[in-house]
Amino acid sequence: MERIYVDHAATSPMDPRVIERITSTMQAAFGNPSSIHAFGREARHLVDEARNTLAKAIGAEANEIIFTSGGTEADNYAILGVAEANQKNGRHIITTQIEHHAVLHTCEQLEKKGYDITYLPVDEQGCVSVQAVADALRDDTILVTIMFGNNEVGTLQPIKEIGELLKNHSAVFHTDAVQAFGLIDIDVKALNIDLLSVSAHKINGPKGIGFLFAKKGVKLAPLIFGGEQERKRRAGTENVAAITGFEEAVKIAIVEREQKANRYNHYKEIILSSLKKAEINFSPNGSLEKSLPHVLNLSFPGTDVEAMLVNLDLAGIAASSGSACTAGSIEPSHVLVAMFGHESDRIRNSIRFSFGLGNTEEQIEKVAESTAKIVKRLTNR
Repeated sequence: MERIYVDHAATSPMDPRVIERITSTMQAAFGNPSSIHAFGREARHLVDEARNTLAKAIGAEANEIIFTSGGTEADNYAILGVAEANQKNGRHIITTQIEHHAVLHTCEQLEKKGYDITYLPVDEQGCVSVQAVADALRDDTILVTIMFGNNEVGTLQPIKEIGELLKNHSAVFHTDAVQAFGLIDIDVKALNIDLLSVSAHKINGPKGIGFLFAKKGVKLAPLIFGGEQERKRRAGTENVAAITGFEEAVKIAIVEREQKANRYNHYKEIILSSLKKAEINFSPNGSLEKSLPHVLNLSFPGTDVEAMLVNLDLAGIAASSGSACTAGSIEPSHVLVAMFGHESDRIRNSIRFSFGLGNTEEQIEKVAESTAKIVKRLTNR
């Protein structure tokens, strides 16, 4: 039985070209980038080149890129770093109810330390209102952190408009772009973004490496102490092999971005049209128009998310949901709860399909066909 992976929003397989780059780096450049001898200089050159590539990908300067262990650390650093460095100016932070837990749990920790966090609601499309951000702004607001595109339902947030709004305010603007980077064109200067988080493993790069873009002049208190790496902002010997693999993944993503986006949007159309043709009762969660191209979240009335996922897995299809299934119980997706409320059936019957490297049109057709059969079986149709 062919196994089909449609859970790329969780993690993506490494591109063979990335693996080749990583292994060649491991074989040829083992030096410590902080060492002044030839071995160290070779490693430093690779790190510098990668930093330049990543910076250009978002319209930034090389010295504005801080390497991290991934998106979670980048989000933590952005929020905690701003909070500690700017607490004399205020202790109010604005975010949304649908952020990744790397953001939400960090904000919750700050609440315990006396910070005031405003969690903005979203509409049924999963989108935050720019007016809501404007209404929540205060003189003591030091940070606004709103994700670029939602990892569960795919909805893109009005980042440009929020950036415009914050031009006239002293608050720092951070966006978690982990799902959007590589598929959406991002220019931090044009969007007035101060801090931006990215992770390599979402774009067919290695796990354990990411970056935080920090606009020149933004004050950040360091979280990790030791050496003077990353311009004294993030101590620790650089993971040179992972960094070069990250660079390779970004180079590929830049060249193939538009082609991939078009292909993944086509995959959405295949699933939607196939389910309609099979007369399956379903509803999309999130916006289909203003959405990440690779994420499709669907509600199937009359089904149960755990039963759906088990049956899909038995059919060789790896999908997911916004819910965490543990010991026979389901923790409702905080994103779907924010969109539809605790009483909605959607929080118990929604499945996320997310596309990426290796998926083919034939595979997606099989996913749609298998999903239709499973829904009919579970709803006794």
